[in-house]
Amino acid sequence: MLFSPLPMHIPDGFLSVGVSLVLWAVAIVVVGYALKRVNADVGERQVPLMGVLAACIFAGQMLNFSVTGGTSGHLMGAAIATILLGPWAGIVVLTCVVGVQALIFQDGGLLALGANIVNMGIIGVAVAYFAHRTLQKLLGKWSGGLFVSGFISGWLSIVVAAAACALQLALSGASPANIAVPAMVGIHALIGVGEGLITAGALAFLKVARRDLVEVPQAQFVGGKAVWVGGLVIAVALAIFSPLASAHPDGLEWVAEQRGFLDLARDPLYEIIPDYVLPGISNEKLATIFAGVIGALIVFAAAAGVAYARSKRARGSSA
Repeated sequence: MLFSPLPMHIPDGFLSVGVSLVLWAVAIVVVGYALKRVNADVGERQVPLMGVLAACIFAGQMLNFSVTGGTSGHLMGAAIATILLGPWAGIVVLTCVVGVQALIFQDGGLLALGANIVNMGIIGVAVAYFAHRTLQKLLGKWSGGLFVSGFISGWLSIVVAAAACALQLALSGASPANIAVPAMVGIHALIGVGEGLITAGALAFLKVARRDLVEVPQAQFVGGKAVWVGGLVIAVALAIFSPLASAHPDGLEWVAEQRGFLDLARDPLYEIIPDYVLPGISNEKLATIFAGVIGALIVFAAAAGVAYARSKRARGSSA
């Protein structure tokens, strides 16, 4: 049986206005600094990789996978983005993905957008970066070190981001910390296994197809039509398979339902492509596929556009 993807991020209503505004401020400061660093760190040849990674992460997140106990998980992508691009470009990529999901697909609230950026795009990236760097040093030149560090970095990024979300819920009064933290961390420890396996699998694929992406620090020498075309083909393929997403609620929604604060969620202020189903198409499977393809292209354009603009600005200032 085929299913449409479900909303995956914090909706408005789960967090208090005060907590949401503080997290918006943190997101603005950190993402602003990340953009400044991208000026210096990202070259024109890395622009395609930022775009296709954003598109693939967006499409990959639509493929919820069943976990246990009637819940599901989805790719976050912080680890793979950080390993391939470094932390600052990784933050920009995840911000583009989460921003488009909220603004176009009503996945995650507008007031809660700062929290979703902080949890996935900042905390997830930071945890993945430090875990990967530490493990790479400990494992040295062992041939399997990249895959082990990729798995652990992916797993940790999910678990720590979930713990941060639980603390935000507690500070907002949605659920006490002694209930929210064990519930969120427990279910996301299982979801993190999927994240780790996807990250390690993606790194193994890239090591065969494009060794330079995983062997050269922050992919300094990437580029060419192969990155543009190959990456977009993968993103579109993932979008085509998006109707296979699990119908079970994701980890946050499951915890909210189990702990009795699901009714705090507020409806979005407007709808463009809600629930990843393109309006005007009667066949829901096709509507989901078209929505996924459109979203992947929008995210690709956003991430590549930001990267190109920043690299061009850096070149202009150094001329």
